[in-house]
Amino acid sequence: MGEKGARRSDAGTAMAATLVDDLSPLGDVTQRAMFGGHGIFADGVMFGLVDSEGTAFLRADDDSPSDGSVRHGRMPYWSVPDELLDAPDRLRELAERSLASARGARR
Repeated sequence: MGEKGARRSDAGTAMAATLVDDLSPLGDVTQRAMFGGHGIFADGVMFGLVDSEGTAFLRADDDSPSDGSVRHGRMPYWSVPDELLDAPDRLRELAERSLASARGARR
């Protein structure tokens, strides 16, 4: 989730906890420590991640979102704009699409 050898940070742990709280209306939202960061899951489906620096990413289809988001390496996860982190309703809307994308990829 972070650079090779990166370790989890307090910022990453705090962001993962924030996402779990803010996105709890989507179902059983949990986080799991993974590769120096955190995976974000809803009902067992990974749809988000937080890197070792505390940056939040949500799964998206192959095309880059038009909001200036940055892709997380080669993975289909795109950074969450800061303004959405301060707008829980808008964040949940984006996360719902992200979760649908993740569920579709599992089939």
